[in-house]
Amino acid sequence: MTMPHESKNLFLEGPAGRLEAILWKPQGVRKPPMAAVICHPHPLFGGTMHNKVIYQTAKSLDALGLAVLRFNFRGAGMSEGTHDRGRGEQGDVRAALDFLASEFPGVPLLLAGFSFGCWVGLRVGCEDERVAELIGLGAPVNNTNFSFLESCAKPKLFVHGENDEHGDVRKVESLVATLPGENRFVAVPGADHFFAGKLDQLDRTVTTWLTHRHPELHLGS
Repeated sequence: MTMPHESKNLFLEGPAGRLEAILWKPQGVRKPPMAAVICHPHPLFGGTMHNKVIYQTAKSLDALGLAVLRFNFRGAGMSEGTHDRGRGEQGDVRAALDFLASEFPGVPLLLAGFSFGCWVGLRVGCEDERVAELIGLGAPVNNTNFSFLESCAKPKLFVHGENDEHGDVRKVESLVATLPGENRFVAVPGADHFFAGKLDQLDRTVTTWLTHRHPELHLGS
């Protein structure tokens, strides 16, 4: 289910040039309860804002009445610039947060990221005081350092495929157990890194976590 929304294709002003983006916002609502930015997987391996996991997460948040911004990192799709191995991409995330903060003043921000977008996005989201909550999907812990989370006490949801080939599920579970603040870890049985055939479970997990934290949110019809 989704709520009626307005969809707008736009370009953000990023530190390395224009960033291609799509904004969904609830129809006829000036101030949504929350606004979210979603960060996509690795652009050198085909990751864009149209990735199925990113699109499903956007639909899940949209259905709860959130404003949702997806964007392409530098060098992906029609975004300018070139890939910077996660360094410059942090500036891209900040540009997306700046846009949401300007578009929806005073509205709490949520940051979600998948795979490469989880690593880059959560690092920025932990540091940015405007971000209230974080969602990490398919954290690629096998070859990426997530130690920055050890000082991040913001509420966090981690959703992970039981058979994720880029992040050992036991390693992710152990990491989450050591983190400060309120954290939730959900392993999706039988799911791979891309949650193939399991996107409905990803949807339910994200929806359940957010509506538990924010009872005022409810699915539209």
